Amino acid sequence: MTEQELQDLRREKWHVNGKAIRTLDDAHEFIESVGFCLMFPVRPAVQVPTFMGAWTGKDENLPLAQFAFADPRAKDATELMVRTLRARYAYEANLFGDTPFLVAASVFPFFYGVVGDRNPRQVPKSGPRSDYSPLAVHTFQAIQKDGPISKSRLKEILGGELSTAALDRTLAELWSKLRITRVDYNEDEGASWDVLFRWSPEPVREGMGLSMAEALTALVSKYLDCVVAAEQSEVEEFFSNFIGRSRVREAINALLSARELQFIHIGGRAMIQVTPPRVVPPPRAPREVRSRTLRERARDAQRKPAVQKPAENPQKE
Repeated sequence: MTEQELQDLRREKWHVNGKAIRTLDDAHEFIESVGFCLMFPVRPAVQVPTFMGAWTGKDENLPLAQFAFADPRAKDATELMVRTLRARYAYEANLFGDTPFLVAASVFPFFYGVVGDRNPRQVPKSGPRSDYSPLAVHTFQAIQKDGPISKSRLKEILGGELSTAALDRTLAELWSKLRITRVDYNEDEGASWDVLFRWSPEPVREGMGLSMAEALTALVSKYLDCVVAAEQSEVEEFFSNFIGRSRVREAINALLSARELQFIHIGGRAMIQVTPPRVVPPPRAPREVRSRTLRERARDAQRKPAVQKPAENPQKE
């Protein structure tokens, strides 16, 4: 594979080759295919598709989140994104600053297994050793009691002279730990928030039942499927936004050891890709190619012993 062929495959998969998404079914198919994407591009760039790019059908002259209000295309793209969230075809996470990180419904349990709280129904506690501020605790209790709830209504309930900036920081704090999620949006009241466990209990329960290692190997596998192929450093860089690089290396090693991933040379660079599906010839039936599921890849990677040393890029012959 050449570098140009890699870019062409990505552009096709990410819908920036002129084939724009327009309907809810289009959005569902897109997010399930890529697994996760950003709503808008970020700077510095992250090696992952954007929903805005898929909606426009190209990756040029796309607005950053802070300038999206001035781009008429952003309103229509955001409306389609909100419909996708409302249908539970995707979920949001707060990892990349101003722009939402969207995760496909089929991938979300694995993402929750890495990032989410293991006691989602329990009210968080504040204190010197807690990850939650006192305001975050009160905000969670208000959402748990009255959600789905708008930000303006939250300010009324919490009372005092709470600033909008302080409430935004608190919502981001709870959102980053997947305690709450945005479930709707309208121009009059803005976003509505609810407790994630109440909004989507089944994916949360499934994520709680996964080990960190199993969940992360599944995410690494899906990321490489999304980008077609990537250098190990690029994989580590992407996942460093929400987990340590050493854990990512362990996941890559486990997948390589289980032969779920393989090295490939592209443009003089040693890159990693998902091992192509094996051909399964059933008796007295035509040969068929069966793609392995994320859970199968993750399960087998955990069964087989990982290599003892970090993966190294092989020398090109």
